[in-house]
Amino acid sequence: MKKHSIKLLFAALLLILMGATDAMGQKKYVVRGVAFYNLENLFDTINNNGKYDLEFSPQGSRQWNGVKYRSKLANLARCIGSMTTSTTPNGPAVIGVSEIENRSVLEDLVKAVDEYLVSHGKKPWGLQIVHHDSPDRRGVDVGLLYNPRQFRVLGVSNARLDIGYPTRDQLCVKGVLAGDTMNFIVNHWPSRLGGQEKSSPNREAAAALCKKTAEAIWSETPSQPVIIMGDLNDDPQDKSCAVVLNAKRDMKDVGYNGFYNPFWRVLDKGIGTLAYKSAWNLFDQIIVSGQLLPENQKKNSDCMEYWKCQVLNFDFLRDTKGTREGYPLRTFASGVFLNGYSDHFPTEIFLRKEIQTEKK
Repeated sequence: MKKHSIKLLFAALLLILMGATDAMGQKKYVVRGVAFYNLENLFDTINNNGKYDLEFSPQGSRQWNGVKYRSKLANLARCIGSMTTSTTPNGPAVIGVSEIENRSVLEDLVKAVDEYLVSHGKKPWGLQIVHHDSPDRRGVDVGLLYNPRQFRVLGVSNARLDIGYPTRDQLCVKGVLAGDTMNFIVNHWPSRLGGQEKSSPNREAAAALCKKTAEAIWSETPSQPVIIMGDLNDDPQDKSCAVVLNAKRDMKDVGYNGFYNPFWRVLDKGIGTLAYKSAWNLFDQIIVSGQLLPENQKKNSDCMEYWKCQVLNFDFLRDTKGTREGYPLRTFASGVFLNGYSDHFPTEIFLRKEIQTEKK
């Protein structure tokens, strides 16, 4: 075959391949982000909860005053305002949060987020708040922030966890995301105080409560997705997550009304959200139900599906000093004010839905 003919054949094959790529590239998606962030003791400066709240007051050991509080808000606002991608330029649709004192601090936070965005030449998001006062003995709650242009709330309920002492309620929010009705359960499971093994039954009880809530939803509407998010104080492979909740590491093992934990493989790679004694943990998880997995989309055609996940370990969120280098830059360490963000990195998953276009 002559060189000229070979060149023509190669060019024709190249055009065919380019055409196939273009055809694949014609698919367009609507993408929505779902994030979670432990805000590490976002307290105001008013002591209204006794001994523990005294710590976060001007008279307390942390000398928590207006300057420090406003700096903390500005730092958290920078982090949340930076949760943008090319497919989610207006940030996550919903953001679950934990370690907040009350609704008031969330109101201050969403204002600070808009101030940050405007100062960087962007339009304010106008995040809205879902909050419920829990009976937690430390005085902290969970909550949900959402962008009303991306998510519409249909209903809110709270699940009480009974473990013998007052702790955080589980916040259950039902709403519409990109045309699909789904449910979010925001958590802050009991701590590892007393040791991981001794305290594990408390988190197992929290996992069982999440599963009970999901099953109640599915008993009425089996096709409705459930997303469990929060600081679970356990890693994906621990009993509460892997056994009680039965959240799987691999998509292929997840049934329609089962759970998939995308952050299991993330931790396998050595990426975590908090560090303790030179080891990484990934407590801040977002777990999705089987209806959102591509393998199950035949039952849920034209619905949102799970796409990918990430730990939002931005450079500015990391400590740069000594033994804490690379760890989350927290607000305090050893009683010293670091003017940081949180002792946890945020996490985010992305859901997508193909935009159906009319064929010409």
